[in-house]
Amino acid sequence: MFGGFVGFGNNKGGDWGENLINTVASNTIRHLFTRSESVEVAVKCNPSSKLLQGTIDSFKMSGRGLVIRRQFRSEEMSFETDAVAIDFGSAVKGQIALKQPTQAIAKVKLSEADINKSFEAELVRKRLENLTPDGLTAISGGKPVSFTDMEVQLLPENKVKLTAKASWEDTTVPVSLSCVLGIAKRRRVQFENIQFESGDIPAELQDISQELTTALGEILNEMVDLDRFNLDGVKLRLNRLETEGKILLFSGYAQIERVPQTG
Repeated sequence: MFGGFVGFGNNKGGDWGENLINTVASNTIRHLFTRSESVEVAVKCNPSSKLLQGTIDSFKMSGRGLVIRRQFRSEEMSFETDAVAIDFGSAVKGQIALKQPTQAIAKVKLSEADINKSFEAELVRKRLENLTPDGLTAISGGKPVSFTDMEVQLLPENKVKLTAKASWEDTTVPVSLSCVLGIAKRRRVQFENIQFESGDIPAELQDISQELTTALGEILNEMVDLDRFNLDGVKLRLNRLETEGKILLFSGYAQIERVPQTG
């Protein structure tokens, strides 16, 4: 699925139009990420006179070890467009400005380790800590509940296993579930067919743990929404996801209104 994902490089033998956009686009894209192990850009603009008219034939970007907002890392990421209309004047000034919105094919590759690391991010933690929905407070006797120590294990056929700890005041209950990953409305990752994994839970805690598992499933299905992680001016939409060993692969498209200046 990801064959040739990062194999292309800059067209070093290209003409001035391609070289100019390659340089400007590379510098622009690198600034979108807090850190990156590698970023490669390939622009086609033939003949170069097209650039004077604000048109390039295609644009490709691929990167490894890309970190967005300091805490969200992807193993690999790529975007590829067809013809794009840009402002030539902005390119000469070292910037990329679109004349009109465009779409790009997008592919993202997340490792199991990076997924688990993302649960430490503030944007994620605040949706898992000090929660007070009725379903949870009915279990905790009215006390806010926090889910911590979240750990995901990727399994074949889009299945995952998730363990966590639910706590309030001086009470801690382990939670364990398995489910199948799906997509809702092309922007939300869904945790479907959630099953309570009783074998991981002490017998005396299984009843309350099962209740907490149901509540956690509802929380997760409201949490992983791509609109919360979009770059400024870019909306990501999903067509497909699949697990492959310890890797989670996403494919879809990006609706690009403008080229973001920061991640």
